[in-house]
Amino acid sequence: MSVTNTKMPVSGIVQVLVVCLVFGLALFVAAGTVSWLYGWIFLILFYGFGIGLFAWLLRYDPGLVEERTGLFKSNEPTWDKAYVILLYVVIGIWWVAMPLDAVRFRWSQMPTWLHLVGIGVLLSSFYLMYLTYRENPYLSTVVHIQADRGQTVVSTGPYRYVRHPLYTSVLLFFLGSALLLGSWVGVLLGLLIEGMFARRAVREEKLLQKELKGYDAYMAQVKCRLIPHVW
Repeated sequence: MSVTNTKMPVSGIVQVLVVCLVFGLALFVAAGTVSWLYGWIFLILFYGFGIGLFAWLLRYDPGLVEERTGLFKSNEPTWDKAYVILLYVVIGIWWVAMPLDAVRFRWSQMPTWLHLVGIGVLLSSFYLMYLTYRENPYLSTVVHIQADRGQTVVSTGPYRYVRHPLYTSVLLFFLGSALLLGSWVGVLLGLLIEGMFARRAVREEKLLQKELKGYDAYMAQVKCRLIPHVW
Protein backbone atom coordinates (compact mmCIF):
# COMPACT_ATOMS: atom_id res chain seq x y z
CA MET A 1 0.00 0.00 0.00
CA SER A 2 1.47 3.33 -1.02
CA VAL A 3 1.74 6.43 1.14
CA THR A 4 -0.80 9.10 0.22
CA ASN A 5 -1.84 12.54 1.39
CA THR A 6 -1.72 12.74 5.20
CA LYS A 7 -3.82 15.86 5.74
CA MET A 8 -6.10 15.10 8.66
CA PRO A 9 -9.80 15.85 8.17
CA VAL A 10 -11.07 18.19 10.90
CA SER A 11 -14.20 16.06 11.29
CA GLY A 12 -12.01 13.03 11.89
CA ILE A 13 -10.03 14.76 14.64
CA VAL A 14 -13.21 15.98 16.32
CA GLN A 15 -14.78 12.52 16.22
CA VAL A 16 -11.70 10.86 17.72
CA LEU A 17 -11.46 13.42 20.53
CA VAL A 18 -15.18 13.26 21.31
CA VAL A 19 -15.18 9.45 21.36
CA CYS A 20 -12.16 9.38 23.67
CA LEU A 21 -13.66 11.92 26.07
CA VAL A 22 -17.20 10.53 26.16
CA PHE A 23 -16.18 6.89 26.40
CA GLY A 24 -13.66 7.55 29.16
CA LEU A 25 -16.05 9.69 31.20
CA ALA A 26 -18.94 7.26 30.79
CA LEU A 27 -16.84 4.32 31.93
CA PHE A 28 -15.59 5.91 35.15
CA VAL A 29 -18.74 7.88 35.98
CA ALA A 30 -20.71 4.63 35.79
CA ALA A 31 -18.07 2.92 37.93
CA GLY A 32 -18.31 5.69 40.50
CA THR A 33 -14.54 5.82 40.97
CA VAL A 34 -11.32 6.43 39.05
CA SER A 35 -9.56 3.86 41.21
CA TRP A 36 -10.20 0.97 38.82
CA LEU A 37 -7.10 -0.79 37.50
CA TYR A 38 -8.82 -2.84 34.82
CA GLY A 39 -10.70 0.21 33.58
CA TRP A 40 -7.44 2.08 33.06
CA ILE A 41 -5.79 -0.91 31.38
CA PHE A 42 -8.75 -1.19 29.04
CA LEU A 43 -8.75 2.51 28.14
CA ILE A 44 -4.99 2.53 27.51
CA LEU A 45 -5.31 -0.43 25.15
CA PHE A 46 -8.50 0.88 23.53
CA TYR A 47 -7.25 4.43 22.99
CA GLY A 48 -3.79 3.28 22.01
CA PHE A 49 -5.10 1.02 19.28
CA GLY A 50 -7.83 3.40 18.12
CA ILE A 51 -5.57 6.42 17.78
CA GLY A 52 -2.78 4.32 16.28
CA LEU A 53 -5.11 2.81 13.67
CA PHE A 54 -6.54 6.24 12.85
CA ALA A 55 -3.05 7.68 12.33
CA TRP A 56 -2.02 4.68 10.20
CA LEU A 57 -5.12 4.98 8.02
CA LEU A 58 -4.60 8.71 7.70
CA ARG A 59 -1.13 8.06 6.32
CA TYR A 60 -1.87 5.11 4.06
CA ASP A 61 -5.60 5.31 3.25
CA PRO A 62 -7.12 8.74 3.97
CA GLY A 63 -10.01 7.90 1.64
CA LEU A 64 -11.14 5.24 4.08
CA VAL A 65 -10.85 7.70 6.99
CA GLU A 66 -13.15 10.07 5.13
CA GLU A 67 -15.53 7.22 4.29
CA ARG A 68 -15.84 6.07 7.91
CA THR A 69 -15.92 9.47 9.63
CA GLY A 70 -18.42 11.14 7.31
CA LEU A 71 -22.17 11.49 7.80
CA PHE A 72 -24.75 9.15 6.33
CA LYS A 73 -24.93 9.32 2.53
CA SER A 74 -28.00 9.41 0.32
CA ASN A 75 -27.08 6.20 -1.51
CA GLU A 76 -26.95 4.13 1.68
CA PRO A 77 -29.94 1.85 2.43
CA THR A 78 -32.33 3.18 5.05
CA TRP A 79 -32.54 -0.19 6.80
CA ASP A 80 -28.79 -0.20 7.47
CA LYS A 81 -28.73 3.39 8.67
CA ALA A 82 -31.42 2.48 11.20
CA TYR A 83 -29.53 -0.69 12.13
CA VAL A 84 -26.31 1.25 12.73
CA ILE A 85 -28.13 3.69 15.02
CA LEU A 86 -29.68 0.77 16.93
CA LEU A 87 -26.25 -0.84 17.27
CA TYR A 88 -24.80 2.39 18.66
CA VAL A 89 -27.59 2.54 21.26
CA VAL A 90 -27.14 -1.08 22.37
CA ILE A 91 -23.33 -0.70 22.46
CA GLY A 92 -23.77 2.41 24.61
CA ILE A 93 -25.87 0.39 27.07
CA TRP A 94 -23.21 -2.36 27.06
CA TRP A 95 -20.46 0.18 27.72
CA VAL A 96 -22.19 1.66 30.78
CA ALA A 97 -23.52 -1.65 32.09
CA MET A 98 -20.04 -3.15 32.55
CA PRO A 99 -18.67 -0.64 35.10
CA LEU A 100 -22.03 -0.64 36.89
CA ASP A 101 -21.85 -4.41 37.13
CA ALA A 102 -18.15 -4.94 37.85
CA VAL A 103 -17.37 -1.94 40.08
CA ARG A 104 -20.31 0.08 41.37
CA PHE A 105 -22.60 -2.83 42.33
CA ARG A 106 -20.03 -5.65 42.22
CA TRP A 107 -22.50 -8.18 40.85
CA SER A 108 -19.77 -9.98 38.90
CA GLN A 109 -16.61 -11.46 40.34
CA MET A 110 -13.90 -12.87 38.06
CA PRO A 111 -10.54 -14.46 38.89
CA THR A 112 -7.40 -12.64 37.78
CA TRP A 113 -6.66 -15.19 35.07
CA LEU A 114 -9.92 -14.36 33.29
CA HIS A 115 -9.00 -10.67 33.23
CA LEU A 116 -5.69 -11.70 31.64
CA VAL A 117 -7.51 -13.88 29.10
CA GLY A 118 -9.59 -10.81 28.30
CA ILE A 119 -6.43 -8.83 27.53
CA GLY A 120 -5.26 -11.55 25.15
CA VAL A 121 -8.62 -11.76 23.37
CA LEU A 122 -8.81 -7.96 23.12
CA LEU A 123 -5.33 -7.69 21.60
CA SER A 124 -6.24 -10.46 19.14
CA SER A 125 -9.30 -8.46 18.08
CA PHE A 126 -7.15 -5.38 17.49
CA TYR A 127 -4.70 -7.32 15.33
CA LEU A 128 -7.50 -8.80 13.22
CA MET A 129 -9.07 -5.33 12.84
CA TYR A 130 -5.74 -3.99 11.61
CA LEU A 131 -5.36 -6.81 9.09
CA THR A 132 -8.89 -6.20 7.84
CA TYR A 133 -8.41 -2.45 7.43
CA ARG A 134 -5.09 -3.11 5.69
CA GLU A 135 -6.71 -5.35 3.09
CA ASN A 136 -10.05 -3.62 2.51
CA PRO A 137 -10.17 0.07 1.57
CA TYR A 138 -13.99 -0.05 1.25
CA LEU A 139 -14.99 -0.58 4.90
CA SER A 140 -17.85 1.90 5.09
CA THR A 141 -19.86 2.36 8.28
CA VAL A 142 -23.12 1.77 6.40
CA VAL A 143 -23.17 -0.83 3.64
CA HIS A 144 -23.26 0.58 0.10
CA ILE A 145 -21.39 0.06 -3.14
CA GLN A 146 -18.66 2.68 -3.52
CA ALA A 147 -18.66 2.97 -7.31
CA ASP A 148 -16.96 6.37 -7.05
CA ARG A 149 -13.97 4.67 -5.39
CA GLY A 150 -13.89 1.73 -7.79
CA GLN A 151 -15.00 -0.87 -5.25
CA THR A 152 -14.12 -4.47 -6.05
CA VAL A 153 -14.34 -7.76 -4.15
CA VAL A 154 -11.56 -8.18 -1.57
CA SER A 155 -10.42 -11.78 -1.13
CA THR A 156 -6.94 -11.42 0.37
CA GLY A 157 -5.61 -11.47 3.95
CA PRO A 158 -8.28 -12.52 6.48
CA TYR A 159 -10.89 -12.45 3.69
CA ARG A 160 -9.44 -15.79 2.55
CA TYR A 161 -10.95 -17.43 5.65
CA VAL A 162 -14.17 -15.55 6.42
CA ARG A 163 -16.29 -13.12 4.43
CA HIS A 164 -16.66 -10.58 7.26
CA PRO A 165 -13.39 -10.54 9.23
CA LEU A 166 -14.17 -7.09 10.66
CA TYR A 167 -17.26 -8.55 12.32
CA THR A 168 -15.14 -11.45 13.56
CA SER A 169 -12.78 -8.94 15.19
CA VAL A 170 -15.80 -7.18 16.71
CA LEU A 171 -16.95 -10.46 18.28
CA LEU A 172 -13.52 -10.85 19.87
CA PHE A 173 -13.56 -7.21 20.99
CA PHE A 174 -16.83 -7.51 22.93
CA LEU A 175 -15.78 -10.75 24.60
CA GLY A 176 -12.26 -9.55 25.43
CA SER A 177 -13.48 -6.19 26.76
CA ALA A 178 -16.08 -7.76 29.06
CA LEU A 179 -13.58 -10.27 30.45
CA LEU A 180 -10.90 -7.64 30.98
CA LEU A 181 -13.33 -5.35 32.79
CA GLY A 182 -14.69 -8.30 34.80
CA SER A 183 -18.35 -8.15 33.82
CA TRP A 184 -20.54 -11.19 33.15
CA VAL A 185 -23.33 -8.77 32.26
CA GLY A 186 -20.99 -7.40 29.60
CA VAL A 187 -20.39 -10.91 28.28
CA LEU A 188 -24.15 -11.54 27.97
CA LEU A 189 -24.90 -8.18 26.36
CA GLY A 190 -21.92 -8.76 24.07
CA LEU A 191 -23.55 -11.98 22.84
CA LEU A 192 -26.67 -9.97 21.98
CA ILE A 193 -24.61 -7.42 20.05
CA GLU A 194 -22.70 -10.17 18.29
CA GLY A 195 -26.01 -11.67 17.19
CA MET A 196 -27.00 -8.27 15.78
CA PHE A 197 -23.78 -8.11 13.77
CA ALA A 198 -24.35 -11.65 12.50
CA ARG A 199 -27.86 -10.71 11.37
CA ARG A 200 -26.48 -7.62 9.67
CA ALA A 201 -23.89 -9.70 7.83
CA VAL A 202 -26.65 -11.81 6.27
CA ARG A 203 -28.56 -8.75 5.04
CA GLU A 204 -25.37 -7.08 3.87
CA GLU A 205 -24.50 -10.06 1.71
CA LYS A 206 -27.83 -9.88 -0.10
CA LEU A 207 -26.97 -6.35 -1.22
CA LEU A 208 -23.42 -7.31 -2.18
CA GLN A 209 -24.63 -10.28 -4.21
CA LYS A 210 -27.02 -8.02 -6.07
CA GLU A 211 -24.78 -5.00 -6.68
CA LEU A 212 -21.09 -5.98 -6.41
CA LYS A 213 -19.68 -7.84 -9.41
CA GLY A 214 -17.90 -11.06 -8.48
CA TYR A 215 -19.32 -11.38 -4.97
CA ASP A 216 -21.29 -14.52 -5.85
CA ALA A 217 -18.07 -16.22 -6.94
CA TYR A 218 -16.33 -15.06 -3.77
CA MET A 219 -19.12 -16.52 -1.61
CA ALA A 220 -18.73 -19.83 -3.41
CA GLN A 221 -15.01 -19.78 -2.68
CA VAL A 222 -15.17 -18.65 0.99
CA LYS A 223 -17.96 -20.55 2.71
CA CYS A 224 -18.01 -19.01 6.21
CA ARG A 225 -19.16 -15.56 7.25
CA LEU A 226 -17.61 -14.97 10.67
CA ILE A 227 -16.09 -18.12 12.18
CA PRO A 228 -13.87 -20.41 10.05
CA HIS A 229 -15.32 -23.91 9.57
CA VAL A 230 -18.35 -22.99 11.71
CA TRP A 231 -20.50 -20.21 10.18
